[in-house]
Amino acid sequence: MNQAQGAIDAAKAAGADRYAADDYGAAVAALDRSRAAVEQRDYRQALSYALDARERAQVAARTAGDEKGRLHASSDRALHLAELALDRAKAALEHADGARVPARDLAAARAAVTGADRTVREARAAVERDEFETGTGLLADLPARLDTLTSEIDAAVNAHVARRPAKRSRR
Repeated sequence: MNQAQGAIDAAKAAGADRYAADDYGAAVAALDRSRAAVEQRDYRQALSYALDARERAQVAARTAGDEKGRLHASSDRALHLAELALDRAKAALEHADGARVPARDLAAARAAVTGADRTVREARAAVERDEFETGTGLLADLPARLDTLTSEIDAAVNAHVARRPAKRSRR
């Protein structure tokens, strides 16, 4: 029973209560059944339940590690895609500044990029706290929105360049 409790504690430390809740719950229930069997002086059944609890806790710990790794990798991919889209939007703003697009035409885009930058930082912090679902949720449609924003900035640059009068040559 002590080994089973140790395995359950290790599984919980690995995040099994969160990432492998079914297996973890089954291990805890098996240990509870083992304790109940001891109270009824059925030591053979208690041993069987304790061994089952230990094995289920070990499975829960492995499953939790695998799931946590999968979620971490998925969150990292989402962060990477969001950061790339954010970099493209920032570059488009820099290009617009170089093309001398009026600030009023870019105000909404600047605000959107600033908000997106904040969202990426919040998502990164959530992932670092192992809150993968939160981090990924924050980034759900951010790359697509930033790509649309980048297209809008590019369109504003093109419109501004088209409105500019042609330079006259001095002769």
